[in-house]
Amino acid sequence: MKFDVVAIGSTTRDVFLKTNFKSIPFPKTPTGRAFVVPAGEKIGVDDVYFTVGGNAANATVTFSRQGYKAAVLTRIGDDAEGVEVKKKLRQEGISTDFISAVSIPTAFSVLLLQAGERTILSYHGAMESFSLKSVDWGKLKSKWWYVSLPGESYKLLGQLLKAARENNVSVALNPSFKHLLQGKEELIKCLKDISLLVLNEGEAAALTNTSFKKPKHVFRKLDELTPGVVVVTSGAKGAVVSDGRFVYKAGTFKERKLVDRTGAGDAYGSGFVAGLIRVGETCKVKGVCDPRNIEYAIRLASANATSVVEKLGATEGTLTKKEFDNSPRFRNLAIVRRKIF
Repeated sequence: MKFDVVAIGSTTRDVFLKTNFKSIPFPKTPTGRAFVVPAGEKIGVDDVYFTVGGNAANATVTFSRQGYKAAVLTRIGDDAEGVEVKKKLRQEGISTDFISAVSIPTAFSVLLLQAGERTILSYHGAMESFSLKSVDWGKLKSKWWYVSLPGESYKLLGQLLKAARENNVSVALNPSFKHLLQGKEELIKCLKDISLLVLNEGEAAALTNTSFKKPKHVFRKLDELTPGVVVVTSGAKGAVVSDGRFVYKAGTFKERKLVDRTGAGDAYGSGFVAGLIRVGETCKVKGVCDPRNIEYAIRLASANATSVVEKLGATEGTLTKKEFDNSPRFRNLAIVRRKIF
């Protein structure tokens, strides 16, 4: 087996613009605020920073820095942005052999950053033509696949899971909100083949048609849908995890300074998988995981997410194995374990 883990999904060229826009109350947004940007004017920004992002890129950086042999299956454009994406991933020790390039521009995101929060202008670009037609699944055989399919590529999930079954691969899935809105029925059918499902509160509520104000009901439904472990993140409040026997409620490590929340979700999900790989959990059967292994995965996931939000960009703060193992600040995390609801 050549790889420990393969990330399948998007890679993007990201540009961060540090802004100082006026904001106004706007209840329709998660923060309750909105930026005011005058139309027809030239507006200055305080700083600019170019980097690489996207679910697959963010996840593979975690896996590589944690010491695993990692590859990424994605699609980029045959352009300068695509060249920069591949260059960054290679510098991280990630295999780019399974990146295909097309004439459509590389996915691109402009992130308006202000006081640690960000608004993202996203263009899916080449990922809209992402295909699995010419994939040699034997070459991608590994312990785990980490999957997050943006845009219309979510329609490929069933085909991908069929290949995972045939190659005995554990699959971690972080579905996009578009997948939840437009492909929910098919997604629910696919969950029987998922070893780890990673959602935030809003996604969990949308998938189960249940308000997250009733977490017990949400987790009951999720546990019925998948044989694997379920992780529901709640931002700065931490996460709740179910392995079929126990529910774990975990806090977060306090960040030294909040710089940018971009990539925190990917850092948590990929950190959790990195932890499971280290302790040898496959999570294919509900209720048999060692609770100590789940708690280790939670601790690594939380530490990785905390470190990421302390730096600008989705991967710049990603922890190495040495940083996690040797840092006193990441040794203890408040985790409450209870028998299943």
